[in-house]
Amino acid sequence: MAKPVSIEVWNPNGKYRVVSTKSMPGTRWINLLIEQDCRLEICTEKKTILSVEDIIALIGDKCDGVIGQLTEDWGETLFAALSKAGGKAFSNMAVGYNNVDVNAANKYGVAVGNTPGVLTETTAELAASLSLAAARRIVEADGFMRAGLYDGWLPHLFVGNLLKGQTVGVIGAGRIGSAYARMMVEGFKMNLIYFDLYQSTRLEKFVTAYGQFLKANGEQPVTWKRASSMSEVLQEADVVNSFTYSIVFIISLHPVLDKTTYHLINKESLATMKKEAILINCSRGPVVDEVALVEHLKQNPMFRVGLDVFEDEPYMKPGLGEMKNAIVVPHIASASKWTREGMATLAALNVLGKIKGYPVWHDPNRVDPFLNENAPPPAASPSIVNAKALGLPVSKL
Repeated sequence: MAKPVSIEVWNPNGKYRVVSTKSMPGTRWINLLIEQDCRLEICTEKKTILSVEDIIALIGDKCDGVIGQLTEDWGETLFAALSKAGGKAFSNMAVGYNNVDVNAANKYGVAVGNTPGVLTETTAELAASLSLAAARRIVEADGFMRAGLYDGWLPHLFVGNLLKGQTVGVIGAGRIGSAYARMMVEGFKMNLIYFDLYQSTRLEKFVTAYGQFLKANGEQPVTWKRASSMSEVLQEADVVNSFTYSIVFIISLHPVLDKTTYHLINKESLATMKKEAILINCSRGPVVDEVALVEHLKQNPMFRVGLDVFEDEPYMKPGLGEMKNAIVVPHIASASKWTREGMATLAALNVLGKIKGYPVWHDPNRVDPFLNENAPPPAASPSIVNAKALGLPVSKL
């Protein structure tokens, strides 16, 4: 028998029982559930990551839906337990769902929700922040000051790299990658090279228009190039050498994680990059071979990296945390108040929509109507990744 798990209960007499495996930011998501006659139970267990056994205990004998987290192992065991308890809805409070066995969910007829459309700018901002912090060695300098080592200005003290006029490479020019590219191009007047399986026409038009604006004002215009492969983005730094300054080449990773991008950054690809390149990863940890990265950082002290995600999260490979030329943060790309509260709202509405028999929203990346606090949300589930497999109707709104 599963060990009891501590919970906080809202609307104890509600008709539908919904479980949240973690407390989530904001209160709107709570109110939306209890206003629709849901009994909401929020796990208050003092554990960062709940085990499968913990979640089974939370599900219990009767449960209509669960809001979970990307740190949890949602596979055959949990979907079987949820189905047995009468549940037909689960939602990650995340856009990614690598922790979810969607085939198992399909087997038990459980809808799987996620929360796209609300993380774009927030994630891009963190990638830009890591880029600037790495280029100007901000974290190293902060540690130096806090250690009481500063005793006066020196010409070579924490000399970093200028971004203006240099080249930023983006692998994966979807919503987040394109938003990041625009920030770096417009904010720092960087040139762009990108790779994506699909042409990013809007991004190309943006860079072209901004380049024309700069030229009309007597400045050097920015340029863009669409690479034919991911490796071309990594190697391009060796040929982009027509500027006065030594080239700083920032590569930011924004691909999906699949067999083509697993360990995309490895010993061989790192060897093709410029010695002073900056690598940013706010996408998926396994895109980078961390063992190879640690060795490369050791051998190339001017190569710098900013990581928000890790190969074996929450753990780092040995040696990474000791590298001064690495900036590491604990998966906080979506950690702005507005975004996290929005994610909680979308996750709750995914579960609520399935419980109430609502259709699935027609475009999961256009979620503003669900986030407008001055109006009731549409009668739909914002994003169900297996809607087609389950034959769920799509909203005509």
